[in-house]
Amino acid sequence: MQKSWTRRLNLIAIIGTLPMILVAVGVFVIGVGFSVLWSFTSSKLFPSYDFVGLAQYRRLWSDGRWLISVDNIWLFGLLSIGFNMVFGYLLAVFMDQRIRNEDLFRSVFLYPFAMSLIVTGLVWQWALDPNLGLQQALRNFGWQGFSFAPLVDSRTALYGLVVASIWQGSGVTMAILLAGLRGVDEEIWKAARVDGIPAWRTHLFIVAPMMKGAFATAFVLQCVSVVRVYDLVIAMTGGGPGIATTMPAVYVIQLITVRQNVGQGMAAATMMLLPILVVIAAMGLLRWRRSRAGRVAA
Repeated sequence: MQKSWTRRLNLIAIIGTLPMILVAVGVFVIGVGFSVLWSFTSSKLFPSYDFVGLAQYRRLWSDGRWLISVDNIWLFGLLSIGFNMVFGYLLAVFMDQRIRNEDLFRSVFLYPFAMSLIVTGLVWQWALDPNLGLQQALRNFGWQGFSFAPLVDSRTALYGLVVASIWQGSGVTMAILLAGLRGVDEEIWKAARVDGIPAWRTHLFIVAPMMKGAFATAFVLQCVSVVRVYDLVIAMTGGGPGIATTMPAVYVIQLITVRQNVGQGMAAATMMLLPILVVIAAMGLLRWRRSRAGRVAA
């Protein structure tokens, strides 16, 4: 009787999740499949099935604009992910001190992530505008020699995007890592205090290695947000000055909508997908090896 009831519950659960499964397969899997397929064609304004092999990829990697966008996203990604992980962990440690009004602070830190990237970009564009933002405000207070306008200089515009990305992404990283911190056994902390281990060493060398799952989740989320960054760039710089802040996502959209080259655009989109697949595959392999080692040890 209990087995039949369990089977019925499993069937209900499968039926309930079926629409989500169909949407995931139909929108993501099939969509990605067609994107890869069209990257091997000579599609222009509309998709076609005139296969040209790797010609679109050769043309892509000979395009200087694409090479600049790849360099930009590597620098942007390293800085954005690195600072988001560090600041997110520091905020999580701060929140884990059982402070007063914790819910209020958590909401404040998470609020930027809930905002649209277009809104985030516009806010930081105004904040960094030399005539409206921080520079002009401090000059109005009497600091006439102050100069801080990174978005108008091609050498510093990318760092302005990094600042906005940190403001937008560190809160959600904090939430994920805070959940990991709250999952650490209280006995670990007590043992560290009894042994006289400083709090910073406990966090860095004992607790952080125990939070591999939380760090991995936050890292993948940050990687995905970096690879698909588009709204933030368009709202803050439009890819400029010149092409100094052009990212692969901006390159793909402009290639398809402005230059009407679907084939090469899909080739660029496929190249954007590869780093995410590599990260996910590496994580899956590590987990599989860890679980296999655990079964062997048992």
